[in-house]
Amino acid sequence: MIDFQTDPSRYRHWKLSFDGPVATLTMDVDPASPLLGGYELKLNSYDLGVDIELADAVTRLRFEHPEVGAVILRSGNAAVFCAGANIRMLAKASHGHKVNFCKFTNETRLAIEDACANSDQHYLAAISGGAAGGGYELALTADHLMLIDDRRSAVSLPELPLLAVLPGTGGLTRLTDKRKVRRDRADVFCTTEEGVRGKRAVEWRLVDEIVPPSAWDQTVRERAAAMAHRPPAKGISLTPLRREITSATLHYPLVRVALDRPGRRATITVLGPDNVPADLAGIHAAGDTFWPLAMARELDDALLHLRLNEPDLGLLVFRSAGDPKRVLAVDALLTGHARDWLVREITLLLKRVFKRVDMTARSLITLIEEGSCFAGSLAELVFAADRAAMRMDTATLHLSPLNFGPLPMGNDLTRLATRFLGEPDSVDKARARIGDALDADVADELGLITAAYDDTDWDDEVRLLLEERASFSPDALTGLEANLRFAGPETMETRIFGRLTAWQNWIFQRPNAVGDNGSLKRYGTGERPTFDPARI
Repeated sequence: MIDFQTDPSRYRHWKLSFDGPVATLTMDVDPASPLLGGYELKLNSYDLGVDIELADAVTRLRFEHPEVGAVILRSGNAAVFCAGANIRMLAKASHGHKVNFCKFTNETRLAIEDACANSDQHYLAAISGGAAGGGYELALTADHLMLIDDRRSAVSLPELPLLAVLPGTGGLTRLTDKRKVRRDRADVFCTTEEGVRGKRAVEWRLVDEIVPPSAWDQTVRERAAAMAHRPPAKGISLTPLRREITSATLHYPLVRVALDRPGRRATITVLGPDNVPADLAGIHAAGDTFWPLAMARELDDALLHLRLNEPDLGLLVFRSAGDPKRVLAVDALLTGHARDWLVREITLLLKRVFKRVDMTARSLITLIEEGSCFAGSLAELVFAADRAAMRMDTATLHLSPLNFGPLPMGNDLTRLATRFLGEPDSVDKARARIGDALDADVADELGLITAAYDDTDWDDEVRLLLEERASFSPDALTGLEANLRFAGPETMETRIFGRLTAWQNWIFQRPNAVGDNGSLKRYGTGERPTFDPARI
C-alpha cells in the first residue's frame, strides 16, 4: 500500500531548516530508499515517495510556519540540483502508476505556486549543478530562479531526446505560459540533451539571473531576505491523521469510505461538524481539529489512497451526514475572518482538495438524502460531481458565499459558474438563495442537481444509475469526464492537466517509449532505442 502520510521526522529525501522568516528546503535524496524497490534514486532523482515528502513539507510550511515569507529550494547534492523523475522507476512502473505519479507531482507544484500567489510565501530556486527534466520543472514553480554561473550548471528538459516522452508534469506549459519562452527557442531547448547555461539561460528567460560562484551563497541569502517580508504569526501543528484501513473500509473521524469491489465503486461519506467555534480565537484554539481543516485533510488522504491503491474502483459516490446549519456556521466563520492567516490557509486548502476531486479520473456521483449536510463549502461535492441526484421531500441543499468565489476550479471559475457557463443569470438566481434550505423541486428548478427522485423510486433509480455507470468503458469515461469537467476559459493549470491526460497518457503506452526496444527500457544499456517511424 502507498501511504501519503508522513512528517519531517520521517523524511528521507528532504531537509527543512529555518532562519527567521526564511526557510530552506533542501533536496538530498537517499538513493537507497525508493518507494517501490528495485531501483536507486541516483543524482537526486525522484519517485512518488520523494514527492509525498515534498507535498507534506509545502503544506506544513503554510500551516506550521506562517512566519516564513521565503523558501529557498536547493540541492544537498554537490553534483546536481535534481536529475528529474527516476528513469528506472518509470520503466518498471505500471501505466496507471506513471500517470498518477505525474498528476500528483504537478498538483504539488501547483500548491507551491498557490503559496507564492496567495499566501505571501515565496519560493526561490537556487540551482547549482544540473536541473534536468522534472528537476527543472520543480525549479520552474518558484517565483525567482537563480543559476550559478560555474560553466557546469545548466537547466534542461531532455525527456524527448533521451526517453521519447514529454516534460509531462507541466514543463512545456510553464515554459510557454509562465516563463513566456519563445516557441522556437523552447523547441531547441527541449530537443537539446545538454540544456542551456549562463547568459543564454537568462536571455531565453529560462532563469531570472546567473550568479558567479564567489557571490553565490551571499546573493541567495540576500534575494531570499528581500522576498521574506511577513508579519510574525504563530502556526498550528498538523498532527497525524487518525485512520483505520481494512480490506473493505477506510475510517477517519470525519470521512468514511466503503469499498464495493464487485460494484467497482467506493462510497465516501463526509460527516458534518459536531460543534462550531464561537469566534476567531476558537478557530485558533481548535487548530487542526477545526472541522473544515480536519475534514479536508482526511478527504484528501482518502482520495489519494483510492487513486493509487484502488485502481479498479472507477466510481466514487459522495454522501454526507450532519446538520447543514453547522456547516453554514463554519462557512460564516471562514468568510467573516477571511483576512486571518489561518482562515485563509484553511480556505485555500479546501480549494486545493476540491480541485483534487475535479482531477480524479473516476466517475463522481453525489447523492443528497435525508440527513445530508451538503451546504456551502461541502456542497462543492455536489457541483463537482458528474451527476447529482436528490431525494424529494426529505432532503435539502444549501448555498453560502463560499460557493461564489473562494473555491474556484482549475479554470479560475467557480463550479457554479462553470456549470452555468451558457446561462450566467442562473448563477445570480442561485446567489439570491444563499442560506435558504432548498428542497429537491427548487434545487432542480435552479439547475443545481441532475435529477430528483421520490421516496418510492429512490432506491431503484440510484441502483440503476450506479450500475449503468460501472458498466461503461473506464477509458471512454475518463476521456468524457476530463473533457466535460473543465468548460470555459483555459488556464495554465487546465492546459497542464489536459496535456497530461491526453498526450502523456498516450505516449506512455506507445512502444517507442515503453516497448522492449523503446527509450525507457533501453536507457542506460548502451543500446539505441528502435522507433516506429509512423506518425499517429
